[in-house]
Amino acid sequence: MESKKPIKRNPAIVTFSKDHHFALLLVWKIRQGLKKEIEPSRIINYAIHFFDTDLIFHFEEEETLLFNKLPSDNLLRLQAEEEHKLIKLEIDALRNNPEDKIGIENLADILEKHIRFEERELFNYLQEIFSEDELSEIAEAMEARTREHEIAWKDEFWLVS
Repeated sequence: MESKKPIKRNPAIVTFSKDHHFALLLVWKIRQGLKKEIEPSRIINYAIHFFDTDLIFHFEEEETLLFNKLPSDNLLRLQAEEEHKLIKLEIDALRNNPEDKIGIENLADILEKHIRFEERELFNYLQEIFSEDELSEIAEAMEARTREHEIAWKDEFWLVS
């Protein structure tokens, strides 16, 4: 069996990959909640809270610090921006229908697919084409960031046995 080598991430982009770890943890929590047959509203409330306190800022940082350095017609940029819009639309739909079990399943699937795309394709591409100056600029901006991923949430539905 062929083992995959870990992706060597440029330090300027590492923080974005760390953000993805926490977003994948959200996907895992959603799926745990669904598997344990937790009421969809409890899972959806957490997903919306995570989006509002973390993910929306991650999207803005990617769009401002990474995507804006690419031509507006770049296919990878267009795909990433389109997926951000789709995730935002899914969140808005869940806000309007907090019992939508299919909707929260869809959000988990779309978010996981999006993260895998960025990690496996987009970030590798960016590391190849960005200059050292551009990467340094990104690294400086990310070092100044103070946002934490730990969010206060009392209903840990994913831990229910």
